[in-house]
Amino acid sequence: MIRLVVSLRNQILSQSSQVMQNLYLLVFCPSFLFNKQGGYLSLLEHARRFKEVEGIIINSFEELETHAFKSLMECSISTPPIYPVGPLVSLKGQKILQIDKAENNEILGWLDQQPPSSVVFLCFGSLGSFDEPQLSEIACGPERSEFRFLWSVRKAPAKGEFEAPREYTNLDLEGILPDGFLERTKKKGRICGCAPQADALAHEAVGGFVSDCGWNSILESLWNGVPVATWPIYSEQQMNAFQMVKDLELGVELKLDYRMSKGKLVMADEIERAARCVMDGESEVRLRVRKRLKRLEKL
Repeated sequence: MIRLVVSLRNQILSQSSQVMQNLYLLVFCPSFLFNKQGGYLSLLEHARRFKEVEGIIINSFEELETHAFKSLMECSISTPPIYPVGPLVSLKGQKILQIDKAENNEILGWLDQQPPSSVVFLCFGSLGSFDEPQLSEIACGPERSEFRFLWSVRKAPAKGEFEAPREYTNLDLEGILPDGFLERTKKKGRICGCAPQADALAHEAVGGFVSDCGWNSILESLWNGVPVATWPIYSEQQMNAFQMVKDLELGVELKLDYRMSKGKLVMADEIERAARCVMDGESEVRLRVRKRLKRLEKL
C-alpha cells in the first residue's frame, strides 16, 4: 500500500490541477478508503505505525518503480529503511488447493498444443468472479477477436454471501454463455475453473493476459514478458491498473476504474479491443514489457 499510494500521488501531482487530483483519488483509490469510520481510519492508523518498525520490506524493485522508491527514501520526515526485495514470484507455479493435478496437467497439455504467443489468458484471481450477463459479454470478446484463449471462469457467490467463488459445470456454462459458444470455440479455446496462473504465464503459448491486476499477477506477467490488459475488480487493484497503464506504460487499458459493486457491464467490443491490443506482437506496450524483461534477467 505504501508503494502504491506514493506512486499514485506522484503521477497525479505531476499532471493534474487540484480538482483533477481529487477526481483521480476518488476514482482509483480503494473504495474502503472512503468509509470514514472504517477503512479510512484503519489506513491512517497503520500508516502512523509504520514509523515504529525497524524496516519495511516491499515486494517490488527499484528498476520498476524508481520514482516511488526515491520518494520514500528521500522523504523529509524520518522513515524506517525501505528494502525492495522483489520480484518475489513462484517460478515452479503456486500450489492451488481448488485444482487437482490431473486438471492442471490437462490445461498445460492444451497449451503445449498451441503455437507460441497465440493464446490470450483471461484470469481474475482467486476471488474474481462475474455475474451471468458479464460472462456472456466476456465470451464474445475473445471469440470475435479470433485469438486462441484460456479463460478461468468462476461462479460468483450468492448476493450478500461472503465466500470464495465456486466452479461451473459444463451444463451450467451452456445455459449461461451465448448459444453455440462452446461448440464454436472448442478447437481454439479452453475454459477452466481455477487456473494454474503462474504456470500458464510462464508457458510460451501465452501471448497476452487479461487480469484483475493483483500485485502478484502483475509481477508474474512482467517476469514472463506477457503484456497485461487491465480489469481491476477490488481492493487496491484499481491503483495497480492505473500504475501499469498511466505511470509505467506497461499495460493496455481495458478498464481502470471498474468496480463490481456498481453493476456496470464491460461490453464485448471493449474486451475484443483489449485482446487485440494485448496480443499485437509489435505494440509499444509489448516492446516495453520485453525491454523490462531483459532488465529483470540481469538482476
